Amino acid sequence: MSFESLGLSPALLKNLADEHFTIPTPIQLAAIPAIMNKKDVLAIAKTGSGKTASYVLPLIMNLGHVEPAKNRHINTLILVPTRELAEQIKGVFTSLAKNLTPPIKTLAVYGGSSINPQMIAMQGVNVLIATPGRLIELVESNAVHLSSIQMLVLDEADKMLSLGFKEEVDKIISLLPRKRQNILLSATLNSDLENINQLVLKDPTIIKIEDDELEEAPIDSINQLAYLVSPEKKGPYLRQLIEKQDMQQVLIFASSIFQVDAIVNKLCKNNIKARAIHGKKSQGSRTESLSLFKAGKLRVLVATDLMARGIDINNLPFVINYELPRSPKDYIHRIGRTGRADNIGTAISLITPSELHHFTVIEKKIKKSIPLIDIEREGK
Repeated sequence: MSFESLGLSPALLKNLADEHFTIPTPIQLAAIPAIMNKKDVLAIAKTGSGKTASYVLPLIMNLGHVEPAKNRHINTLILVPTRELAEQIKGVFTSLAKNLTPPIKTLAVYGGSSINPQMIAMQGVNVLIATPGRLIELVESNAVHLSSIQMLVLDEADKMLSLGFKEEVDKIISLLPRKRQNILLSATLNSDLENINQLVLKDPTIIKIEDDELEEAPIDSINQLAYLVSPEKKGPYLRQLIEKQDMQQVLIFASSIFQVDAIVNKLCKNNIKARAIHGKKSQGSRTESLSLFKAGKLRVLVATDLMARGIDINNLPFVINYELPRSPKDYIHRIGRTGRADNIGTAISLITPSELHHFTVIEKKIKKSIPLIDIEREGK
């Protein structure tokens, strides 16, 4: 099926073509018609499935049939766990809603940034994308009113609950009008999510995209390989890889903030332009680093797993796992940053002898054998 078959407007179809959206993903095929029909939706799908567009597109369509937002009375609210995800969703709205009449004003608000500019920018907003804590601050300051909400989205609801936002989410829901459309998206379905589901959703359309559908599809367009390297040689070999393969845009993952900063310091000392993105960086620094990287003006971005949720680049050629993540699912999420939108990508993992067992567990989970090169033998 095509996007044309889903009943989207010609203006939206043009914007989709401009953004190189070609064929709807499984979650888009299932969710777009249900949301356009004003149904409540519970969607279980992993990151990289195309779930953001699966609700942004029908919400844009539905916004054309609702009363324009009154001053500071928004009609669409999207709750998210992180500021990076908030900005990413805002970017999708901006690109897909461009040149539409009437225009749709979208705003992302989150902590870690001054609240005053966000309060001023609230004027005339249709779609508000917010982290729970900052939204409550804005409500308590009378900077935004939730009594006119017609559409509520909880994106990455599982992540919100695991990060301890349950009380804030419950408080926000209690402030909303009872009659509204609700959309809940999550990577997993657990008991906490079931409770939120029962509290929020009414007779929902349930969409579940199986793990195998999601995990195998993106990996097919990624060249995966690994290098066996001793811990003391890992840093020098990383720099050698970047220079030898002339990597001009590479995303590197490390397991801790300390390790991320250490990698960046070493790269910069060796004249490889790199910046860090993690939870202890200011919002301004994180936004600037991500913008430079997306624009191709920064050669290397080094990130922790949580920060990777806002990194969505269609043509990213390289991802490097400086250390293996804890779970195979995190590995899939990491390497899924490359090989997107039908582009071929390369994912490289630097494996120490102590990580070999965990490496084989990942191979079994993704049902693929990843070539492992011993750099000691390679150099002989």
